[in-house]
Amino acid sequence: MVSKGLLVRLEARHGRQAEMEDFLCSALPAVRQEAGTIAWFALRFGRGEYGILDVFADDAGREAHLAGVVARTLMAQAEVLLSEPPRIQRLDVLADKLPTLQPAEPDTKALLLSFLPKSGHAAQVEQFLRDAQPMVQEEPGTTAWFALHFDDGHYGIFDTFPDNGARLHHLTGRVPRELAKHALSLLGSLPDPELPGVLAEKLGE
Repeated sequence: MVSKGLLVRLEARHGRQAEMEDFLCSALPAVRQEAGTIAWFALRFGRGEYGILDVFADDAGREAHLAGVVARTLMAQAEVLLSEPPRIQRLDVLADKLPTLQPAEPDTKALLLSFLPKSGHAAQVEQFLRDAQPMVQEEPGTTAWFALHFDDGHYGIFDTFPDNGARLHHLTGRVPRELAKHALSLLGSLPDPELPGVLAEKLGE
């Protein structure tokens, strides 16, 4: 069971994209040594924007990661690799789907969705997200899935897939249909979808 997370957005300097990707992929062995980091994803959003999304059982695991080798190495190379400081958001994980074993196929695609609840409807949005978990369990192509509450008041979903076909199956599945059905009554903003690629991951270990 996970309860905490981080979303770190990284804007690569012009011409440093390849080095940024190399850094993110090279971080995987260090992350695998972090017992408190349950899952970790290095992401490419496009146009020089990269990111890391990771989840933890508790605050102690999150703080250990923030004080760990990967964070220290990133900050040491920030002036060379990044055009601006990392943007860090703390997350609460409301519900999740995690594989118990390393997937046979590595994930290459992801979906990050965020939205604001209507005023006074945060509790209903949280319940909707928790109720979505059994639906996602029935999707064999959805490797991992997390219902999130961001520190700026947004809610959202992050999930990963082995390929575009599995991501498309999820996007046309029960959870998006139910979200669309309740959008007018629950949401104060239209869902903002992003479709990053997965460069590296720690999952099911």
